[in-house]
Amino acid sequence: MRNIQSGFTLIELVMVIVILGILAAFALPKFADLSDDAQLASIEAAAGAVRSASGIAHAAYLAGGQSASVTLEGTAYTMTFGYPDADDIDTLAGLDGFTSTVAGGTATIELDDNTSCTFTYAEAADATTPPVIGAASC
Repeated sequence: MRNIQSGFTLIELVMVIVILGILAAFALPKFADLSDDAQLASIEAAAGAVRSASGIAHAAYLAGGQSASVTLEGTAYTMTFGYPDADDIDTLAGLDGFTSTVAGGTATIELDDNTSCTFTYAEAADATTPPVIGAASC
């Protein structure tokens, strides 16, 4: 009588594990570099939030009689030439997980966990010039 086996031998299972290990060694570096991309995307999203918040505050300034401050959602924000002040922009944009440093009318906003990812917000220089939001970089 002949014995019919079904299943894999030990050497076949070891070979599959070796092949999967080799594939994982080549795939791992592709996934390991995603953290830099995520940090850049996060700082770019924050810059977009600042652009939107600045535009909304300017619209409220124009619609509300062009006073020195606007009130949005119960909070008053100081305006400079009709746009948000650099001291208020991070709060207005709702930036959590970011640090804002203000000097000379320019806010430098950076990720809390990576200080090399930043962008700047420079207040409006006059009534005809909007604020300048610098490009995000890491």
